[in-house]
Formats: sequence, C-alpha cells, structure tokens
Amino acid sequence: MFIIVGLGNPSAEYEKTRHNVGFEVVKILADRFDIATDFIKHKAVCGRGVIEGNKVMIAMPQTYMNKSGESVRELTDYYKIDVTSELIVIYDDVALPPGKIRIRKSGSAGGHNGMKNIISHLGTEEFIRVRVGVGEKPKGYDLADYVLGHFTKEESEFMEVSFIEAANAVVSIMNDGIDAAMNRFNKSKKEDDESI
Repeated sequence: MFIIVGLGNPSAEYEKTRHNVGFEVVKILADRFDIATDFIKHKAVCGRGVIEGNKVMIAMPQTYMNKSGESVRELTDYYKIDVTSELIVIYDDVALPPGKIRIRKSGSAGGHNGMKNIISHLGTEEFIRVRVGVGEKPKGYDLADYVLGHFTKEESEFMEVSFIEAANAVVSIMNDGIDAAMNRFNKSKKEDDESI
C-alpha cells in the first residue's frame, strides 16, 4: 500500500496558494480515480482507494504546514508502511521554476518547513517526494508572504497543467518504479524542447 501525502494549509484563505500545491495534486488524483476524501483521521483529510491496481491512502494534513510531520508519522505508523518506498510526499518548491516537476528518492528539506517537520518526525530523509516548482520569490518579498500568496492568472493556467503532470508522476512512481519515473519526469527545459 502507498500513502500519498499532499502538503498544504487548511482553511479557505489558503486555497490555491503556492504553498498548497500538494493539496491540488492530491485532489486531481482523487477526482481521476474516484477516491472520496471523506474522513478525517491521523490529523488529515483522507481517502482510501485503488490507483491502477495499487492500494492507496491519500492524505491532506490539517495540522498547518509547519506541523505536517505529526500527521505523516501517525499515518505511516498506523499502516506500518515502509517509508522509503511506500510514502510519497508532494509539495511546493521555490528552488524550481514555476511548473517544473522534480522527483527525488531522498534529500534534505531544502528550507521547506513542512518537509523539515516530516523529516524530524520520521527520523529519516529517505522517502519519495514529488516537488512542484513555484518559482523564486521576487527580491524584497518575504518568503512566507510569497508562498502564502496566490498565483497570477497567467501562472494559474500553466500551474494547472503541472498539477496534472505531478499526478501523472505519482502514478508512474507506483506503476513503473522510482527510477523509471525519475528518468521520465526529471527532464531539463533543454530536453523538453528537444523532445518536441
């Protein structure tokens, strides 16, 4: 079984903000595979279902971003999964250009407070993550204000495409394995242009 966690902040004021891209990707998976996110358990809105033959639990922690690890630890302990291969965390990344997808098997938090908290609670950096680029903060901006801000109309259009791509990446990780998924989705802009 896979636990797919999308990171974000609860409540309407944070909907569609840069920090909530994890929630958006999870919602796409839920819609595409008819998974009802209809119960709250382990400090998260959850849904149980099957994605192309893979049993999954999808979760959107309701702890607020900085305490995401509390929910993730409860989920992984309760379902007794192998966090190195059966946990997939989706989140925003200011180090990647807007819309860029990057899959990793492990790594540091990279300054992301939600990821810092998850790593702290799990006691390991060894778990799969799907990073969705939201772009660097403009000069003079406070980082918190930037990630809690909404996308512009133009950004929203191509971010919707990247959310679909991130959902496809999650399905590929489960079906094809992490290495194949990384080879497929971790392409540079130059490679993208050459493949057109």
